Amino acid sequence: MSLLSDRQKEEMHRAMLSYLQAAGMNETFAALAREGDLVDFDPSEAKGKYSGLLEKKWTSVIRLQKKIMDLESRNTALLAELASPTRATASTSSSAPFIPREPPRHTLLSHRAPISRVAFHPTWTVIASASEDFSVKIWDWESGDFECTVKGHTKAVTDVDFDPKGNVMVTCSTDLTIKLWDPANGYKNTKTLHGHDHSVSSVRFMPTGEQLISASRDKTIRVWDVSTGYCIKTLNGHSDWVREVVSSEDGRWLVSASNDQTARVWDMASGETKAELRGHEHVVQCVVFAPVVSYAAIRELSGLPAAAAGDRAKAPGAFVATGSRDKVIRLWDAVSGQCLRVLIWTP
Repeated sequence: MSLLSDRQKEEMHRAMLSYLQAAGMNETFAALAREGDLVDFDPSEAKGKYSGLLEKKWTSVIRLQKKIMDLESRNTALLAELASPTRATASTSSSAPFIPREPPRHTLLSHRAPISRVAFHPTWTVIASASEDFSVKIWDWESGDFECTVKGHTKAVTDVDFDPKGNVMVTCSTDLTIKLWDPANGYKNTKTLHGHDHSVSSVRFMPTGEQLISASRDKTIRVWDVSTGYCIKTLNGHSDWVREVVSSEDGRWLVSASNDQTARVWDMASGETKAELRGHEHVVQCVVFAPVVSYAAIRELSGLPAAAAGDRAKAPGAFVATGSRDKVIRLWDAVSGQCLRVLIWTP
């Protein structure tokens, strides 16, 4: 017994006839029209309401099936997480499990060379990926769909970031430039900033979104005004390639990583180095300020006493983590420059 009503069956048959007509399968078309009692079917309907209907139904079924499979995978992962002992004890422990679990939500494929950085848009369901193929690609992370390719750089794109409101995207490249893009206008290039004398390896918006900071192989860090595109400050101190620079949550402090095997903490207002972090035995590749919410765990891990009221050790920018090609992560007190912990992974 068919699950379809008479009307649904007739519409399905007409959609099939439209498909057969468009495909040039005339004998099959005639047979179906005869057996389906649709000999009055007008071939011009193939270009009307039934045009492409069968194909649309078919692709809709495939998309729905994919969504069902994705939901089943996520459901399985969530059930496994609920059954995990780590999950069961997370509420009684100060350290929750932060490691992502398989399976991945999406695998995004399109770049033709290594990907150097990805960045989430602060409000849209969008991520941007920068690549050595000279391009930035925009994706919808919720659906996994590819949206567009942003082109403009003439060499490898090394970094990408969005301002806090998501109104501007910034990229930098080994072509010595920094570019600003308008996400609301098809990612149109609105400004190109010149000033570095070598590859630009890192670029970030400051928390206000009004300024940019960049790091370069020319051994400098530059501060830029977003509205004018002018360089308003240059920080000197490193003796080799500056790999990365990031800001504290309040924008008062910067920290940079360099090929000279050091990291430096800078006062944003004065441009002076406040601490030089020495201890790595190879290039310091990446650096980050610890978020304020992690301070209690860092103090517990490092055996430090609780911070006094009003102490800078309770404000943003108090702790720094660095990663190096010496295969070691170091945790630092950004005020004193003291190395608090050395993290070495062993299998």
